Order: sequence, then C-alpha cells, then structure tokens
Amino acid sequence: MCGIVGWVGFKDRSEDVMEIIKNMADQLVHRGPDAEGFWFSEQAALGHRRLVVVDPEGGKQPMVSANGNYKYTLVYNGELYNTEDIRQVLTGKGYNFEGWSDTEVLLKAYIEWGEKCVYKLNGIFAFAIWDDDRKRLFLARDRLGVKPLFYWQKGGSFLFASEIKAILSHPLVSARVNQEGLAEIFALGPARTPGHGVFSGIHELKPGNYMHVDQKGIRSRQYWSLNSHTHEDSFEQTVDTVKELVFDAIKRQLISDVPLCALLSGGLDSSAITAVASEVYRNENQEAIKTFSVDYVGNDQYFKAGRFQPHADAPWVNKVSEYLGTRHASYLIDTPELVESLFPAVIARDLPGMTDIDSSLWLFSRWIKNQATVGISGECADEVFGGYPWFYNTSAKNLFPWSQRLDIRTKLYSKDLIRLIKAEEYVTQRYREAIEETPRLAEDEPIDAQMRELFYLNLTRWMPTLLDRKDRMSMAAGLELRVPFCDHRLVEYVWNVPWTMKNYNNREKGLLRLALKGILPEDVLWREKSPYPKTHNPSFIAAVRGLILSILDDPTSPILPLINSETVRDLALSVRRDTDIPWFGQLMNAPQLLAYLVQIDFWLKEYRITIV
Repeated sequence: MCGIVGWVGFKDRSEDVMEIIKNMADQLVHRGPDAEGFWFSEQAALGHRRLVVVDPEGGKQPMVSANGNYKYTLVYNGELYNTEDIRQVLTGKGYNFEGWSDTEVLLKAYIEWGEKCVYKLNGIFAFAIWDDDRKRLFLARDRLGVKPLFYWQKGGSFLFASEIKAILSHPLVSARVNQEGLAEIFALGPARTPGHGVFSGIHELKPGNYMHVDQKGIRSRQYWSLNSHTHEDSFEQTVDTVKELVFDAIKRQLISDVPLCALLSGGLDSSAITAVASEVYRNENQEAIKTFSVDYVGNDQYFKAGRFQPHADAPWVNKVSEYLGTRHASYLIDTPELVESLFPAVIARDLPGMTDIDSSLWLFSRWIKNQATVGISGECADEVFGGYPWFYNTSAKNLFPWSQRLDIRTKLYSKDLIRLIKAEEYVTQRYREAIEETPRLAEDEPIDAQMRELFYLNLTRWMPTLLDRKDRMSMAAGLELRVPFCDHRLVEYVWNVPWTMKNYNNREKGLLRLALKGILPEDVLWREKSPYPKTHNPSFIAAVRGLILSILDDPTSPILPLINSETVRDLALSVRRDTDIPWFGQLMNAPQLLAYLVQIDFWLKEYRITIV
C-alpha cells in the first residue's frame, strides 16, 4: 500500500512544480514510509510514497514503461489478488517482466487493454497513469472503494492524491467549506456522500469509476455497479458457492513478502479468516499465524451487555486462538491515550470521524505495525450478508438506518447553522438519491425488493464509511489491512441471493454461518454478532466532558457560532454513563456525540477552515 499524488497542468504551471509535488507527497509519508519516487514532464508531475509489501526492488514507483512510440508512467496504491493470472495472460501475448510485483503487471495490463484493464483486476486499488504521447491522464479506483482517491480541478490545473491533506498542501488550494460541506459534517457525518470531499472544490473519484483528464477536460465513467438478476442456484449450491468464494478470497489475500497477521475479535468473520489462514499456513509448513485483538482498561469491570454489544470479546478471542493454535497477543488501551488520540485520528481522516472508534484503531494499528506490515480483517461481512440489527428491526425504515437520531443532533446546533444546512432536507435528499440508484428486479417479492434497497444502502453508503476508517487509521501507521469479504466476486454473487437464503435459520448472516460450518467450534460459528469493541470505562465520559466544557469556556473556539452552547453544556453535565441509543452506527452514543463536537472544533482550527 502506498500514497500517490499528481499534478497535471495544461495551462497553469508553477515554476516550483518539483518542490510542490514533493511537498504533496510528504503529506503521505505515513502511507509509504519505506521509499519515495517522482516523475516530471512538461505537462505532468507524479509522486509516490511506498509501503513495501511485494517485490522490494521490482515494484519501485513511479514506474515507466514504453510500448512502440508510447510511454506510460504509473503511480499506484493498492494490491492485486490475481496478479499471477493476469501475468500469465500477458506473458502469452509476448510481454516480459523484470520482477514479480503487481505494479508491473498493472502497468502492462493498461498498455495491453487500455481503460478496459479495470475489468481484469481483482483487488483494491487507486492508480493514475500518464500517457506522455497522448498527453492524457487515466485514473481508476477499485469497485468497492477500499482505496481512496481525491481530486481538485480549476482552470488548467488538475490535482489528485490518496488523501485530502496532500491536495490542501498545494498553493492553489485553500481549506474552504461551504453550506453543503457543513451539511455533510453536521447532518450526515461521520458518513460522507460518495464523490464528495467536504472541502469546497475537492471531489472523490467514486468507487467503481475511472476518469480521463486531458486538454479537453475531465471525463469520468462508472465501470462497475451491482447488477440485479434472478438467482438460479439451489440453496445447497448457494452454500457451496459462498464457501468457495470466501475461501478463495481469503487465500488470495495471504500473499505478502513482509510479515502478515490477522485481526481477531472472536466473532464469526475474523475467526473464519483466521481459520482459513491457519490452514494455509499449516499446509505450507509455516509458523502459526500471528493474531491480534484490542481491549480497554476497565472493560473487565465496567462492561455491561446491551442490545448492540451482547457480550465482551476477550473470552471468545482466547477460545478461537487456542482452537486454531495462533500466536496471539492483545493490546490494552487506557483512557488517557484513547482521548489524546481523538486529534491525530482527525488528521488521519482529514475530517471529524467516529471519535474513539477511530482513535482506538489508530492506536491499535500503531501497535500492530511493530510486529507486522500487513493485516487481514473481517470488515464488510455484515454489509454483504446482513449482519446488522437494522436488517431485522423493521420499525426503523426511514432514512439511513445507522443514523436515526438527527433530531437529537440538531438540538445541539445554533439557529444559524440549522437554517443554513437544513439537516433533515439534506439527509432526505441523499437518502432518496441512494434509493433511486438501487438496481431493481421486477420479479422480486415485496420483502426482497425492500431488502434489496436496504442492502444497497449498506453496501454503497454505510460500508464506505467503515472502509474509509479502516484505510485511514491503519495507513496512518503504515499498516496495510486487507478485507477479503470485499472481494467483488463475493459481493456480486451474494447481492442476488434471496433474503430467505441469507436469513437462514432466522439468524444474522445465517447463510455465511452455514457455509463456514466445520472450520470453527459450533458456539463460535453461531455466536451472536458483537461489533468492534469500545471502552465502557466512565473515565472516558469524564475526559470528553472536560474537553467539551473547555471548548465552551474558550471564546476563540471556532465551533461556537455553529452550536447551541447552553444545550451542549447541559448534555455534557448530564451524561454520567453510556446510553443504549446510538445516534450513529451501533457504538456512538452520547459520549461520542460530545467527542464528535470536540473533533469538529479541532478540525476547524487545525485545518484553518474558512466557512464560505
């Protein structure tokens, strides 16, 4: 995994282009701590920060290759999981390879197939290729948006980067946020509308899209989307196919030239990945795989089961680790470091985020990085197979089901902000856009049509939020985290499986559980879903209360014109414990709402944001 930046200038061109592009790349050192590289021409400049995972020598970037009269230069962030399949095809067409990196395979795939190369790729990626003879830039992003890519365009200048901070470092760009950006933060946040960069003028290349940039302008195209069709397989065939796809995705993602580990929570998804990985390691006579888990100081004393966290992870982690024989270690986070990390987590994301859910992963990733460079994680199985409570709670069907308490949030905002962002209208508009995008199937029964909408919302609006968190917090530590359940072949297949099959035995992810039968203990296989662990220590609430009260007492705090200080103060003083009524996702309750405001204030100040 890496960080990429670029500047294409057909008209506006600075004398200091070399210094500027290097400064942009310097903002992404955390994504690529192992090496840097640059390439310059009269119209384009490309920069790369590298995290070495495969082929240390042969994968250096920017990578240049020629074909006849044409010369192509690639910068790439990602990992291909079908590298050898593509290499074999290209070798048959006469291509030669100097190393074994996926970077070289990707570049030559583009030389052979042009923009259609994206259809050949199985992996996570964001890349840019400059065609020096045609004076054209090609950019592409993986189907589900695991790897980020942002861009900015004005006049004759076009900028792109893996993270927003690199674009903001360019002298042509300023940190400005308009009405729509504020609505993204205060109404939708920590989620974000696909394609939006929140900052004025900064956009995201959407998942499953590619783009051409030349003197004629910008032209983007969607090359992948979910396609609805009748599911023809029997239930038994469906179970077998799911098992085959899951196993293949996990095995493909174990390839690495550097130490690899598995993140283990003791839940179904991470345990299944660890089980498959352990079997591969045994068959190859490798040392047992390392597994890592995270917990919090005080959770052994303060944890209380609730609707969204029915039990603690620790006993289950130990059970699975012992069963599979992994080399396990657990990281224990204390409240002071969790709170202090709220601020670097904002910088990692470039935006206010999921507060301590972000900062804990930031800390966890830094700890893992001392022992491994690549991790494999169970993220996204819930979106693909239907694992969240809102798939089963039919009472919450209006708007985004993971964000049901907008009324509570808006009570904390100033009258001016409420008038400006029109929060309910904005969220309703974004919800309707998502629903209208849903690919329908005429023969769907009413329940399947309804569930298709819900799955579409989860796959295209909720899952990107979690993938964004996973990428930013891990890559801030130079750690690559892979997500096998995001394999597009698995997503495409399960998308069309009827709800009655997905909901086997009336259990969340019932189909997946049945497909994984035999590789885990039965109680682990059927363990009730429990989300990513959070702290239950009341010291976290006390610390966040202190932070928000300090902000309220400081007349220079930039958030003050945007909030109702009296209402926020009342909430801060009244919250004595966690609540079981999350306003975002399953984990973000009243303490996280206060922490989110703390992050917003820090963001406004740290990024020197001008509201326009």
